[in-house]
Amino acid sequence: MTQNQQLIQFLQYLDANPLASLFFLFLMIWSLAWKGVALWKSARNNQTPWFIFLLVINTLGILEIIYILFFSKKNQQA
Repeated sequence: MTQNQQLIQFLQYLDANPLASLFFLFLMIWSLAWKGVALWKSARNNQTPWFIFLLVINTLGILEIIYILFFSKKNQQA
């Protein structure tokens, strides 16, 4: 099965299952929100390696949450 056929099959599945569509939409919004906050914090803290890593890797928000909670506060000044 080609990638095109897989994409068509996935879209047909989403069309036939509204709950799956809502879940997929929720995952996209969740990931985008966490990625945006993590990228913003890494840029403000001049943490270029983190910025590049967060920009390239997609982990559905997991890596972004870990960065925000544990690593973004290192360079912040009160």
